[in-house]
Amino acid sequence: MKATAAAPSNIAFIKYWGKKDEKLRLPENGSISMNLSNLTTRTTVEFNSKFKKDLVVIDDFIDNKESSRVIKQLDLIRKKANIFHKAKVVSKNNFPKGTGLSSSASGIAALTLAASKAAGLNLSEKELSILARQGSGSACRSIPDGFVEWLDGNTSESSYSLSLYPPSYWPIVDIVAVVSKRKKDTSSSDGQKLTSTSPFFPERLSRIKEKISHLKKFLKNKNFTEFGQMIEEEALELHAIMLTSKPALIYWLPETVKLMKAVKKWRNDGLEVYFTINTGQDIHLILEEKNIKQLINKLEKIKEIKNIIINRPSFGARLIDKHLF
Repeated sequence: MKATAAAPSNIAFIKYWGKKDEKLRLPENGSISMNLSNLTTRTTVEFNSKFKKDLVVIDDFIDNKESSRVIKQLDLIRKKANIFHKAKVVSKNNFPKGTGLSSSASGIAALTLAASKAAGLNLSEKELSILARQGSGSACRSIPDGFVEWLDGNTSESSYSLSLYPPSYWPIVDIVAVVSKRKKDTSSSDGQKLTSTSPFFPERLSRIKEKISHLKKFLKNKNFTEFGQMIEEEALELHAIMLTSKPALIYWLPETVKLMKAVKKWRNDGLEVYFTINTGQDIHLILEEKNIKQLINKLEKIKEIKNIIINRPSFGARLIDKHLF
C-alpha cells in the first residue's frame, strides 16, 4: 500500500534542549511551538513484497546517514503494524536541510504519518505524536495543528504534543531570513548530548516550567509585546547553553549577529519585531500581520540575506492525494 503525507516544520518559542532518555527521545523539558505554513516536507511511502531492500530518496539524493534514520523509523512502524515488507520512501523539502530550520521535524512527521497509513495503521493524533517523537523529538510538535505544546513526561506514553490553539487563533507571522544554505557543523541530535557540560543548564531547567506557564498566559491573552520579549530572551538563553557547552556549539554566522542587532535597532525605532533562532544560522522574525510590508522592505536591503520565507500558523501533518512516485 502507498500513502503520502505533508507536514510543516515548526518554530519553538520555548525550546527543547537535552534528553532524559536518548533512545526514546524524552526531553529534559516541555516546549511550546507554532507550525509554519511555508516550510514543509512531502513524503510518499510504499510497502511492497516485491522490494528487496528499503530505498530512501530525499530531495533527489540517497544519503546513507539520512537513510539509516528513516529506516529506524520504518522499523518501528513495521513492528507496530506486524508487517515485514521493505519500503520505498521519496521525500521532498521546499526549504534547505540542515541549516537550523527543523527539516527533521517536518521530515519525520510526514514520514511517520505516510508510513503508518501505508502499513495499514489508523493511529490517533497522540499515537502519531509519540511515534514521531522517537524519530525526531521536534517532529512530535509537527503532528498537531497550529500552536502546540509538547508535554514533558518520564515515559513514552506521557511525552507527546497537543494543539493549544488552531492556526486561525492568532494571525502572527514568522518571517525566516535565510543567511546561508550551508549545513551546520554539528547536528541538533549531537549537540544535545553536550547539554550537561554547560554550567548554566541546571539553572535553565529550574526555571523552565515557570517560563512555559508565562508564555501560555501571553499566548492566551494575545499579549504580543510580552510574548515577543520572552521568546527572544529564550532564544538567547538557549544559545548561552550551547556557547558554554564543552566543546562550545557556535551556530551563528556573522550575518546572524548582524541581523539580530538590526532587529533591536528596528524595535527601538518603532517596528515591533522579535527574533528567535533554532540550532542554526538562519533567523525567525516574529511580528504582527500589520507590520509585514515594513519589515520586508528592510530585509530586502540587506545583501547578506539569501532568501525570505513568510510563514503563518499552519495545520499539522495531513495525508494528501498527490504521490511523489
